[in-house]
Amino acid sequence: MPKISDIQETPNPNAVKFILREPVTSGVARQFGSSDQAQSDSLAKSLFDVGSVRSVFYMDNMITVEKDEAADWDELLPTLAVPIRAADAATAPGNGAAAVGGAIAAVTSDDPRLLRINEILDEKVRPYLMGDGGYLEVLDLTDHTLKIRYQGACGSCPSSLTGTLMAIEGMLKEQIDPDLEVIVV
Repeated sequence: MPKISDIQETPNPNAVKFILREPVTSGVARQFGSSDQAQSDSLAKSLFDVGSVRSVFYMDNMITVEKDEAADWDELLPTLAVPIRAADAATAPGNGAAAVGGAIAAVTSDDPRLLRINEILDEKVRPYLMGDGGYLEVLDLTDHTLKIRYQGACGSCPSSLTGTLMAIEGMLKEQIDPDLEVIVV
């Protein structure tokens, strides 16, 4: 049963990040954009069941919950804490879930650029996004087009679709391919 160490605001006013003392996954990111998507995941389902939840993202010792615009954090936070405290802590690598994001995409691709892109993202981008309750998943690299998906608080944050995206694209153009275009899907 994870204990909540801290609750932090994120740059997205509709998302908060719960920092836990015990991890709920071991390096695996889990993202759910609706209650229907969360039906097979007990933690995410229990958070959606609270009501007024728009999305759930969790990885290691962090859970990010995005609320509906009309919901009030003062009323919602105590209610969300109950299923978080009742969740099982991760006991083995992977916690029974399939890995997502950069690692799988890099392993299954024969494009050496993809491995380097993920190294750059792991070093210079993902730690900062995780600090704000989010993450970035690499979906595909075809020719000069890199498809990514923001997760957690970054998924609907206005700055992720403007400044952050431009910074990522600029960094990857400089270090990988000057013709690279980064697209959010």
